[in-house]
Amino acid sequence: MNRDLKDHKLNDRSEIISATKDFIRDKLLSAEAGHDFAHAERVWKNAQLIAKNESVDLLVVELAALLHDVADAKFHEGDEDLGPTIAGEFLQDLRVPPSVSDHVCQIIRHMSFKGGNEVSVFHSSEMEVVQDADRLDAIGAIGVARAFNYGGYRGRPFFDPSVRPNLGMDKKTYRESVAPTINHFFEKLLLLKDRMHTINGRAMAEVRHEFLLEFLDRFFDEVGCNKEWPNQ
Repeated sequence: MNRDLKDHKLNDRSEIISATKDFIRDKLLSAEAGHDFAHAERVWKNAQLIAKNESVDLLVVELAALLHDVADAKFHEGDEDLGPTIAGEFLQDLRVPPSVSDHVCQIIRHMSFKGGNEVSVFHSSEMEVVQDADRLDAIGAIGVARAFNYGGYRGRPFFDPSVRPNLGMDKKTYRESVAPTINHFFEKLLLLKDRMHTINGRAMAEVRHEFLLEFLDRFFDEVGCNKEWPNQ
């Protein structure tokens, strides 16, 4: 437990989480369906499950999980400062200890997937839990739904056999990609299982990863495409 939180009563912590849920529900009211309050709430619940096997500051984990998409850069012209700024101001208004607020903002700034070649410059056990929780929501059945919803939101085709996946993208190329949604499975979603950090996260990811493989097998059968398409 963080030293600044020793005197926090349980109801104080509960009120902080409740206020944060209300705040993020309002902020994401008109968000794209894959990055809305329901997504934030699923990540929060995943984070709580994952944290059971980890030695972490649970308040940091829960706040970062709820606030991680308060202003996702891909919906704000690539601005990676906006999310941490909004979260920091909100937590300051709640009188959350600065050590907690700063940690949450660091997680928000550094946790998102930015392409296969990008390496994060910030690490903490709390970030690993939240990152795993977020990545879980990108795979499995919900991950398939979110991928196609976002592709439709951006006006992308869901498949074009003439466009091969690009597995070597840097952050800029990844952010600017307009490739079909199926490519996203190979450029990100199928990579996440092997990037999980935690015991519970890895176990949950194995199951969801298998669903992705099953979905792709069925998809390629139905469109009449060779399953070796990505490697041809």
